[in-house]
Amino acid sequence: MMYERNRAAAGRPTEPGVVARPTRIGFLLLDNFTLIAHSSAIEPLRMANHLSGEEHYQWFTLSENGDPVRASDGQRILPDAPMDDAHDLDIVIVCGGVAQQQAIRKSHLSFLQAQARRGALIGGVCTGTWALAQAGLLDGYRASIHWECISGLQEAFPKVLVTNRLFTIEANRLTASGGTAPLDMMLNLIGKQHGRELMGAISEMFMCERIRNDQEQQRIPLRHVLGTSQPKLLEIVALMEANIEEPLELEDLAAIAGISRRQLERLFLRHLNCSPSRYYLTIRINRARQLLRQTSMMIIEVATACGFVSTPHFSKCYRGFFGVPPSSERTIEPVPRGARGRREIFIADESADLPDVVLPASTAELALMAARGEATYGSLTRAPRRAVC
Repeated sequence: MMYERNRAAAGRPTEPGVVARPTRIGFLLLDNFTLIAHSSAIEPLRMANHLSGEEHYQWFTLSENGDPVRASDGQRILPDAPMDDAHDLDIVIVCGGVAQQQAIRKSHLSFLQAQARRGALIGGVCTGTWALAQAGLLDGYRASIHWECISGLQEAFPKVLVTNRLFTIEANRLTASGGTAPLDMMLNLIGKQHGRELMGAISEMFMCERIRNDQEQQRIPLRHVLGTSQPKLLEIVALMEANIEEPLELEDLAAIAGISRRQLERLFLRHLNCSPSRYYLTIRINRARQLLRQTSMMIIEVATACGFVSTPHFSKCYRGFFGVPPSSERTIEPVPRGARGRREIFIADESADLPDVVLPASTAELALMAARGEATYGSLTRAPRRAVC
């Protein structure tokens, strides 16, 4: 396969003898970043150079101080440079992953703010979007993040226009949800900069069946399981997910979907093996778990945001589902009342004395340990206990 150069489509200088400078991209690696999202963002750049025979892109991996960074699968990556030694970057992309709040440092935020001031495009993949929001760089922007962090990001940073899209390219911001979504984001970026011919050729090399655009939505688990065979059920579940703080009555859900309450109950029992009220409660409890683990909201605030009439009622339901009280899920301390803003609450305490830790024997075990604080940890293998409310 041959890719023929198309300088006019690429948007580069076409004057004879003029050589366009490569686009320089810095990938800032946070602790426990996901390797698949990082690789999905870099590989299209490599292939763009390979197929065109020109150095359209240069990329560099960065860390806070140049030390190796461990990915969420346990692999250790040696960065090219400390972030403060990276100069003349055109694009900076933060690569996040597991336990993103604990991985973000004050120095990361200062670096991103400085890069934005000098005019660099700023991006994030997987949970790297959280760092951009925390730095105040997404206020008023649409942004994408992995679906399990959408609700937490919305609560923590209300000025960010969080979307369910696979990726978002808006003005000088680039955000992708994770997994292979950064591949589509970078292919679209390459297409804008160097033409659709090169974008299509890269897709063929990677045996990518199609290039997804920035209007496509992330697949939520239920849609992935049911497909399009139960549109009424999907519609009702979408209504439940959109009305968590003020839950709708089952009669209202049925009326909106154009079915009877009896039909509603039959749909849930047949396809989800539970009653609609039980499923609705499960959605609200799982949302509460995400907020407890991903934000500094007080427990009473979480209860209210998830539609519970009182904190005791919420605690009773929560213990019935997970066997532990809500307070035991707290991984981020609440902000003292009167504290200003929300961004500082996710900055890790760099001065804290950490106890000695005996590392596990395998990197797989280390990766599993790092995932324990995630809202979806054990969600497929651990059946929820029967609620007592």
